[in-house]
Amino acid sequence: MLSVLSVEIRKLNRSLALLLAALAPALIGVFVFFNLLRGREPFPWALLTQTGLAIWAFFLLPMTVTALTALVAHMEHGPRAWDHLRALPVRRRDLYAAKAICVLGLVVLMTGWTLALTWGAGWAAGCVKPEIAPAGALDVIDGLRLGGLIVLASVLMVAIQFWVALRFASFVPALAVGIGGTFFAVVAASARLGVFFPWTMAVNMLATEPWRAHAALGLGAGLGAAALLAAIAHLGWREVR
Repeated sequence: MLSVLSVEIRKLNRSLALLLAALAPALIGVFVFFNLLRGREPFPWALLTQTGLAIWAFFLLPMTVTALTALVAHMEHGPRAWDHLRALPVRRRDLYAAKAICVLGLVVLMTGWTLALTWGAGWAAGCVKPEIAPAGALDVIDGLRLGGLIVLASVLMVAIQFWVALRFASFVPALAVGIGGTFFAVVAASARLGVFFPWTMAVNMLATEPWRAHAALGLGAGLGAAALLAAIAHLGWREVR
């Protein structure tokens, strides 16, 4: 399993996945920086952290996962390499498990990168315009905790996108699911039942109602882990792609 995972990591180094992982959170940093410069009063660090994570969880995380899973799948779909890979003397499910681990690992890194760029944007804006420098103390631990909860709540969405991207050789189904899920998330985010929609579970970690955060975390992480294991098992079992 470790050798398969090592190969997948080397594949990522030669793909556009790492570039995507770096650029998507950077958009949030740029937005936060210029948005702060428009203000006239200091922005609390806690609220700044929540703003950056809210933008990430609500819109950029779903769209980035859509593109990321499509890129990871296309590394094998494009050159029609699945027949070769599945003929290797390794367990088939390990091939898919390694890809799933890489995707989840990148989601973790991108969430951390979002936090770092959000905080960096706040510091930079304060240097350019001292009167709007973020107020209060920067609670790094709380920011990391909130980022971790967002990652856990997004596992179900990641599992769905991962399965669709790997299951179909065309990238169209994966893009359709991702774009459709993001669209309905925008519509259903404030609805009471919206907490049960996989694409809104991550942003519900920022909800003011505790039951929404608890429900989203339980379903996103628990059901998400089961769905991801089921996807790996199903993909490894299939003979024809």
